[in-house]
Amino acid sequence: MTGWGVDLRLDDFAWDARGDPVSAARAVAEGAARRAGGQDYDGGFPAEDVAALARAGLLAAPVPRRDGGAGLGEETNGSILRAVLTRIGCGSLALGRLYEGHVNAVQLVARYGTGAGRTRLLADAVQGHLFGVWNTEPPGNGLLIDAADGAPVLRGVKSFASGAGFVTRALVTAQHAGDAPAGGSQMIVVALEPGERADPSAWRAHGMRASASGTVDFTGLGADRFTPVGAPDDYQAQPHFSSGAWRFLAVQLGGLEAVLDAWRGHLAATGRGEDPHQLARLGEGVIAAETARLWVARAAAAASELEGDGDGIVAYVNLARFAVERAGLDLLERAQRSVGLQGFLRDHPLERLARDLATYLRQPGPDRALTEGARHVLRAPQASGDLWLDEA
Repeated sequence: MTGWGVDLRLDDFAWDARGDPVSAARAVAEGAARRAGGQDYDGGFPAEDVAALARAGLLAAPVPRRDGGAGLGEETNGSILRAVLTRIGCGSLALGRLYEGHVNAVQLVARYGTGAGRTRLLADAVQGHLFGVWNTEPPGNGLLIDAADGAPVLRGVKSFASGAGFVTRALVTAQHAGDAPAGGSQMIVVALEPGERADPSAWRAHGMRASASGTVDFTGLGADRFTPVGAPDDYQAQPHFSSGAWRFLAVQLGGLEAVLDAWRGHLAATGRGEDPHQLARLGEGVIAAETARLWVARAAAAASELEGDGDGIVAYVNLARFAVERAGLDLLERAQRSVGLQGFLRDHPLERLARDLATYLRQPGPDRALTEGARHVLRAPQASGDLWLDEA
């Protein structure tokens, strides 16, 4: 991946996503975990790890098989993609965030794209381009497609764009200038060069510093730089829009597992693990991590049943969002109490992991997700035991 200044040979990896994506993800994650501390600075980015994803075939993997990929995520219950996302998140939450955005974008192109544009974009993914989904924008400067002078031109910015300056195929939502603010949002994929139009200066976050989140100004880019995908408002079409949240939950689960392992390692190294109070805290931490794992597994299974009760699926995934957040916060509290002050020192493995997880757990609209899930339960005619899928 020479665009990031890093080139890794496929021979560097014992596993290839075409044959065993989970083992490929585990191998990438092991390298990412070793490098994550060195990437933890303002403006950091896991360039070597993204290159490793490409060389292992994981950037191409979400592309449907008929389009040259491995069809990752096409299996009936999402279990393989779930395992891949969790493994990568365990190695590096910043890398997991970037990869989840890539998977989301490629799946949106595969689902809603048509014709030559779809073929070209999926070929870009197979060739190793990093995709991302950017839909956040500042008030008063949202992204518009302006055709007032004839040829369409983009005007406006996207903010909190993960991978800004490194994503080379950005899936964004934009409104046609004459329709704003009442018109539908159109998905487009914008071709970008590394470093182009990105301003990372506003991203001074507590954690996830290596996600390279920033502001990207698209003003002046013409129609030769972007490809429409789908019809207006396809991006927010349900149940796909809300049910897809299970993917970032799978990445967060990897972060929980990394925190739990760092905590266990500390107790073993310091000889404090047999203290009954420490064992009690550890037991509660294990319960929190396992609770998250069970919710994520069932949410992924529910999201694969999109021909069923769409409202019920969305409700379950919304509740899973809150459950995983709660489990993550519980785990962090117990781990930090157990390790004590050492866990807040920058040379301790727990310190960065805790910052990254605490930051990544902050997702948009958590209260709305919880109350909408609860409203579905309140109004459902079934008994509580019959509300959800029988199989996880």
